[in-house]
Amino acid sequence: MTLPAPADTTDPAAPGPRTVVSRFEQTAAACPDRPAIVHRGGVLTYGELAARSAAIAAGLIRRGIGAESLVGLLLPRGIDLAAALLGTLRSGGAYLPLDPALPIDRLRYMCRQAGAELVLSDPVTRRRVSPALGRQVLTVDTCARVAAGAVPGRAPILPGDRAYVIYTSGSTGRPKGVEVTHGSLAALVDKLAHAVGPGPARIGWNASPSFDASVQQWSRLCRGDTVVLVDDQVRGDPQALAALIAEERLDELDITPSHLVSLLDHLTERAEGPPLRLLVGGEAVAPALWSRLADRRAAGVLTPVNLYGPTECTVDATWAPIDHTSGPHLGEPLPGVRIHLLDEKLRPVGPGVEGEIHVAGDGVSRGYAGAPALTAQRFVADVIAGDGTRMYRTGDRARIGPDGRLEFVGRVDDQVKLRGYRIELGEVEAVLSRCPGVVQAVAMVRDDMPGGAGLIGYCRLERAGSFDADLVRRAAAAYLPEYMLPAVLVGLDRFPLTGSGKVDRGALPPPVRQEHSAEAAPMSPTERLVADAWRDVLEIERVGVDDNFFELGGQSLLAIRLVAHLRRKGVPAIPMVTVFQHPVLGDLAAYLDAYLAEVSLTGRLQVPPRKLE
Repeated sequence: MTLPAPADTTDPAAPGPRTVVSRFEQTAAACPDRPAIVHRGGVLTYGELAARSAAIAAGLIRRGIGAESLVGLLLPRGIDLAAALLGTLRSGGAYLPLDPALPIDRLRYMCRQAGAELVLSDPVTRRRVSPALGRQVLTVDTCARVAAGAVPGRAPILPGDRAYVIYTSGSTGRPKGVEVTHGSLAALVDKLAHAVGPGPARIGWNASPSFDASVQQWSRLCRGDTVVLVDDQVRGDPQALAALIAEERLDELDITPSHLVSLLDHLTERAEGPPLRLLVGGEAVAPALWSRLADRRAAGVLTPVNLYGPTECTVDATWAPIDHTSGPHLGEPLPGVRIHLLDEKLRPVGPGVEGEIHVAGDGVSRGYAGAPALTAQRFVADVIAGDGTRMYRTGDRARIGPDGRLEFVGRVDDQVKLRGYRIELGEVEAVLSRCPGVVQAVAMVRDDMPGGAGLIGYCRLERAGSFDADLVRRAAAAYLPEYMLPAVLVGLDRFPLTGSGKVDRGALPPPVRQEHSAEAAPMSPTERLVADAWRDVLEIERVGVDDNFFELGGQSLLAIRLVAHLRRKGVPAIPMVTVFQHPVLGDLAAYLDAYLAEVSLTGRLQVPPRKLE
């Protein structure tokens, strides 16, 4: 069965820019005084952003950057990131987002495997990573500091030129980089206009630049919207995020269902203006959340929209208004997209029959950087269209329900979505298997964990009874981003096997919340502060300084709540990975004491250095 795209009402013969670069330049020329970027109370107009990004583009061109060149952006979310991103695209090159929170090994692999020619960073991060990254690292200011004279010319940007490379989790133990072209990126801007309507509007940039949802957020600069950057410490605190939405008068926020659940109760009805539009995507919307959002739509409080699409197809492929006309579904294809439901032999399935979603159309990316075999496996000829174009095998199973809606069913492989993050369990297993004392590992998501659904890692031990969970967790954190670190690690002398000799995942033991260690009660003010926060988020009565956050039922969502709780108690914002690096209460309190002492000594209130070595 094939779901065709709706009729495209745009006139292909109409004049106008066709790349995001020319669209941005045209918008900046037409409304230079309009606010483009808002961050921490500061405002950058379109004219200022155009000048800043042009200087960066000139610096890159003079350093040899052009079509097909790749520039790494190792920058925290901020004005410099937006300017560097646009400057890279305006130079004719492509950008590679590099989150400073990622382990240095992962950053180095991404730069090498994708072929990044240089990296733009900020002074603090540059000093920490330059020797280890193996690439030329420049600060944004250095790149923009060009000699007087005319800006170097730029070759025309073609639709087939590479625009960006974003890495996703990979089943082989290493992440894989998706290459997206300028043509697909420009098509995304048109698709979004179909789903959200005309601008200008005030948009929240909520996603990390390392994830494709960020593309649909910053790309709104190409049509004159104002983009409000949401800091990590704000997005991790539902009350703070709701306050930012109200204070900045956001018209739209892109958010995952898991993130939205904690935010929803804090959103208040607007006194004036249209309801807040929520673009909900990244994972399946549960029936209970769908019903709550539909109620809010019916009451005129929110305008929720469900978006679906893999990174390999340029962010979004389908859309559906969330309302009471139906339960959870994926909706219809966006303009320029075709959805095929096919069986394992690439034959269309009938109504009500499960099939794999294959996405075709103008959003299908080139494939995976430096991985031609994997690209050939997942990007195949569109056998339905038969016109020489390709389609992407998503691995998502779906069916056409009784009401004609496209309903998501599950996966055909071991890929999972957890709190909006795409995780290949094979990558987690490969990393755990390389950790000290571990000879084999199994990763899975369980719903029966003490803190709710979370990622758990089972480790078969090299020597019976010799499991050091903290050591394994620290070793895994050197390679895996925080969202892929198992909340609980379980050491087993042997794995249960099926009759065919494979690991019997269903027979693996459930995680058990450990009893607290009563030998050492929290004593210092910081220990008591952390203990109070643990009791609040873990919903337990007693904790000790030797207790482990994750052994007591913690996981990534609760770690976010813990950081938000501490922030409300006056502790400066810390990255969530700090909880993974210091899971024992006494160790976390000692870390906070050292950090607060440094802040008091230097007088600077900043996020502590993230672990890059």
